[in-house]
Amino acid sequence: MAPLNRTTHPAPALPERVLQFGTGVLLRGLPDYLIHKANQQGEFNGSIVVVKSTGGATDEFAEQDGLYTVVTRGVQKGQLVDKSTVVSAISRVISAQEDWKAVLDVAKKPSLQVIISNTTEVGIQYVEESIFQHPPQSYPAKLTAFLYERFKNFGGGRSKGLVVIPTELITDNGLKLRDIVEKIAIHNELGKLFMKWLKYHVRFCNSLVDRIVPGKPDAATREPLQQELGYTDKLMIMAEPYRLWAIEGDDRVKSVLTFAKADPNVIIDEDINFYRERKLRVLNGGHTISVPLAYLLGLETVNEMMQHPLLSRFVEDVIAQEIVPTLPVWMIPEENPNAVREFAADVLDRFRNPYIEHLLLSITLQETMKMKARNLPTIQRFVEQHQQIPQRMALGFAAYLRFMKAVRLEDGVYLGEVATPTGGIITYPIRDDYAEYFYKLWQQVDVHDAASVRNFVQTLCADTTLWEMDLSALTGFADAVADQLTNLLTLGIEATIERQVATAESTTSGSEIG
Repeated sequence: MAPLNRTTHPAPALPERVLQFGTGVLLRGLPDYLIHKANQQGEFNGSIVVVKSTGGATDEFAEQDGLYTVVTRGVQKGQLVDKSTVVSAISRVISAQEDWKAVLDVAKKPSLQVIISNTTEVGIQYVEESIFQHPPQSYPAKLTAFLYERFKNFGGGRSKGLVVIPTELITDNGLKLRDIVEKIAIHNELGKLFMKWLKYHVRFCNSLVDRIVPGKPDAATREPLQQELGYTDKLMIMAEPYRLWAIEGDDRVKSVLTFAKADPNVIIDEDINFYRERKLRVLNGGHTISVPLAYLLGLETVNEMMQHPLLSRFVEDVIAQEIVPTLPVWMIPEENPNAVREFAADVLDRFRNPYIEHLLLSITLQETMKMKARNLPTIQRFVEQHQQIPQRMALGFAAYLRFMKAVRLEDGVYLGEVATPTGGIITYPIRDDYAEYFYKLWQQVDVHDAASVRNFVQTLCADTTLWEMDLSALTGFADAVADQLTNLLTLGIEATIERQVATAESTTSGSEIG
């Protein structure tokens, strides 16, 4: 078969309007894919120059003229999706290590409007260094050097300012990147005029990206796909159907990012906190509150969890009845009052994606930190709004405590154990910064004594150093968790879930306080 390139798949050569730092699959599966879609609809008419910041050759991109296939597979509105798209948005890829001058030359292009990055969370950090190295080491220093080159070339013209959109998964990524760039500019003594141009004519936008892009398919998956498509593609990637790119910006930003017109899943708003909060509580929180319970039951993947009759019911109900109602009404866009419930339906579709093997054990990494950030505010809001304890979340929290019960320390790793329904034993690593803390607390618990378990839960909930709040002050929460934990320890995982489901069917979502 012939390789994928612009000879076998002709594509228009468009002005280079975007500079992108990073060749990773998230960028190629979301921003680049969306820009390609916009180009097809005549909404942006711009291509992307990609900078490969890390070492390594760019031969694969050159051989394919920047083309690659995005294979979209998953579930959307209950229906299976399986389609392939040849993305032609990338014009070329430049190695920062091998040809930094070529990167700086892009700064001289009048057509350039946008800079995108995804250099991982550790990429947006301040490093005190000269921007006049070839190249600078850190991403912010590279960006500062590029912006300074553009400033010099165009004499600080306001029309040659840029929109900078980091997609790294940190809160306020745009503001943090701007602060670091300003600090680097001061350290390098780039002058007041550059600082003024940077302040008024370079717009740093916070952004939120949400799409699972597992990456390059394995050989067993790729070969039949290539046979079906009729070409070979070394850059092929997989992606789920769901996609969201929320960008914080005003009318000026909208006038530049015209690619947003081509897809309703690109949102430009002056405040994107709603989209971040919605994702954190519903998607991430739904994972965190459910996964320990599913893993303790002997399941391995999120898809298996959603195929299990008890667990799927638990996930659906905890999201719909105890998480969704707690998002503050004032945050929900007036033009779409159903935005949270619609997102929740999308989340359940994503959890059911049979093409993505999302391991439950991987999701339990730093479970304590995740529980604190994602679920405790939800529990607190539920209690304040309903004067009830969210019983499903209490069970999920109890399952988390059970998951954190290590039986031994081996080669520096705390190990937990749980019996399977078939009588076997699963041994699993507890990859959590608080593993030792929980190990010591569990040593004092008699799992056959309900009073001992209750004392353990009360002590844990009252630890304000750990939670940064007093969970024992949520009237009835510690008791509800203790009851569920006792059941998990004595009745077993499946019997406890069955009891909870039966109770939920005969009562309301929560149990009244007082």
